[in-house]
Amino acid sequence: MTAGEKHSNPLMQRRRAGVLLHPTSLPGTEGSGTLGDEAHDFLDWARDAGFSLWQILPLHPPHDDGSPYASISAFAGDTRLIDRRVLARRMDLDAGTGSLGPLLEQARGRLPDSDECRRAWQAFCDAQGPVWLDDYARFVVIREREGGTAWWDWPQPLRDREPEAMAQLDEEAADALERVRFAQFVLFDQWQDLRQHAHERDILILGDMPIFVAHDSADVWANRELFSIDSTGHARRVAGVPPDYFSETGQRWGNPQYDWEALARSNYDWWIERMRWTLEVVDAVRIDHFRGFESSWAIPASQPDATRGEWVKGPGARFFRCLRERLGELPLLAEDLGVITPEVTRLREEFDLPGMRILQFAFEGGEENPYLPANHDELSAVYTGTHDNNTTLGWFRSLGPKMQTHVISTLGEGDADSMPWPMIRAAYRSPAQLAIIPMQDALELDETARMNRPGTTDDGNWRWRFDWSQLSPEHTAALRRLAEETDRL
Repeated sequence: MTAGEKHSNPLMQRRRAGVLLHPTSLPGTEGSGTLGDEAHDFLDWARDAGFSLWQILPLHPPHDDGSPYASISAFAGDTRLIDRRVLARRMDLDAGTGSLGPLLEQARGRLPDSDECRRAWQAFCDAQGPVWLDDYARFVVIREREGGTAWWDWPQPLRDREPEAMAQLDEEAADALERVRFAQFVLFDQWQDLRQHAHERDILILGDMPIFVAHDSADVWANRELFSIDSTGHARRVAGVPPDYFSETGQRWGNPQYDWEALARSNYDWWIERMRWTLEVVDAVRIDHFRGFESSWAIPASQPDATRGEWVKGPGARFFRCLRERLGELPLLAEDLGVITPEVTRLREEFDLPGMRILQFAFEGGEENPYLPANHDELSAVYTGTHDNNTTLGWFRSLGPKMQTHVISTLGEGDADSMPWPMIRAAYRSPAQLAIIPMQDALELDETARMNRPGTTDDGNWRWRFDWSQLSPEHTAALRRLAEETDRL
């Protein structure tokens, strides 16, 4: 691409500064961050700090471990994010201080009193019901009745979605099914209000889409033919990564592999609907484990770890051509971390998809290290770290004195006491069109603010939240000046 020529990817049309923060990490008095006033105030702060991109993690409802990357649905939203005060104002109710369920029931009872809300509710059900909402509601209701057991252990008529069993469920559990659908309506209604608030402040929202879905999910239960699943619902082959420098046994994720041939025969309809709905919710999408579209590590489900598997070809360019033909040019970002082959890079570049450059990975391996700022290119997004990394301050303090000196020397400015600012400035000054900073780094927080420790079941994973007291006018002004100086404002 010649100098001055625009990328076809809508996400890459200009230089932007972004902040990485999942909504559950917003401040507030509830057990999780919500989509209420604190979220709107966060967007006001982000605008003042010079950010024009807000990156979030997947919005989907997690399993018990709290990870948004292992969800019971690739379409539904996490109802913990519903803000009771916003709901009460919308439906003229008393927000109260109890659990959310009774307030949702009161709001549902008020639907007949509001023509606007009733029409919006009906439109939501009509549009999303046939695509995902109805099956998601069934999945949630059955799962609750069965004590949270995995769907392949349900009674056979429910496990196999026999028509009579589904019809009986729809009749007997009509009210429970509607409660699930209504909660989703409220969540996405509040989300779209927040998204509009972002747009009014020239802020795009970058969502996150894991390539694989959880085995115990509404998606696999309702679309078994699209996955490597046997007649009893058990996976034949699961996803992961092979043994490497970091693990002698690799990583066995347990997500069922796709049956890409079956998906191709359907013209990738399920994936098209997934992408279409996601882009109704966010403005751009980061695809997690992008390399799986070129090839993925397939492990026999009977194996306890990832040592025995094989690379299986994915759909490659055919899939992305289909996406482009049916949905147009897409604002996608490819997570291309780890061992990336030339074939994966060619696939990414063919469709003008930016890759990721993580500065915490830049200081080993010599001058050819692709994460070094000197090796960045325009078609990329640079991060100080991601949700899976330590905070930059925590990471730097974990290094030995010799490596700390090497980092400072390579960056060419600052000292140990000024971290994480030398890394933040390096990200902003990068040729990469996107520079994205985790909120923890913007707040200069240490390792106690880490979001996730991959490969662990640490009780602290996915639970970090910031507090307004951690912000200062000086933080905000310094970030805004840096965005202006680097043409990212």
